[in-house]
Amino acid sequence: MSQPVPMTTRDGGFAYEVSGNPAATSLIFLHGIGGAARAWRQQLATFGDRFHTIAWDMPGYGGSAPLGSVSIAALADALQHFIEQIGVRSPILVGHSIGGMVVQKWLTQSPKLARAVVLAQTSPAFGKADGDWQKSFIESRLGPLNRGETMNSLAPSLVKELVGDDPDPNGMELARECMASVPEASYRAMMLALVGFDQRSTLKDISVPTLLLSGSKDNNAPAPMMAKMATYIPAAEYVELPGVGHLANLERPDAFGKALGRFVDSILANHG
Repeated sequence: MSQPVPMTTRDGGFAYEVSGNPAATSLIFLHGIGGAARAWRQQLATFGDRFHTIAWDMPGYGGSAPLGSVSIAALADALQHFIEQIGVRSPILVGHSIGGMVVQKWLTQSPKLARAVVLAQTSPAFGKADGDWQKSFIESRLGPLNRGETMNSLAPSLVKELVGDDPDPNGMELARECMASVPEASYRAMMLALVGFDQRSTLKDISVPTLLLSGSKDNNAPAPMMAKMATYIPAAEYVELPGVGHLANLERPDAFGKALGRFVDSILANHG
């Protein structure tokens, strides 16, 4: 590929990859539980010709320092610190899965700081704070680790369960590499942080243009749920990618890029 690899940077406890012109509109990409900053490299390259593209390693991932106590609220605070440290104004945030949950929480405390947001394959709520559902979920995700498996040994099966039809082979290789490299302690902490998350009551308060992006084969953030979620957000647009599972930007980078490109172009055209 002729496209340059984004530059990896560390700043104040955060590691991130960055590409493009710092004077341009900033696109900030936030990965999911099994991801990493490098999961967004194709998007950073694709959009880096027109935008200032940034992908963080979530706290506890890659070169980013872990949090003392992990919660969605703490991750939202970390996101605010990250935005302040890198010095960007009015960014467009693209949050995938738990990254989208962090964006939702961040919007409750910084409702006007983003120019727009993309909630990709995410949910406004995730289960109960206690009870049988929680026990079942935690066991299904953490039980194999408790029985001696490792993130490296689990990565191929975990990724296979997430994807839809005919995923891009290079994207799947990168997805497995990212999953295998997630520190076990971080994976455990993020899984526990998910349970009980509930921002349904604040969807109506999202005041910036919002794209909700789903995959028709996504079992983690089902398309019908995301379509319903979109009806509660005042300035929401909903796009469903056919045949795509939970890792759209890696499974079908071209389709993901087209959907994101149309949205950001409309933001720049209509909102300055």
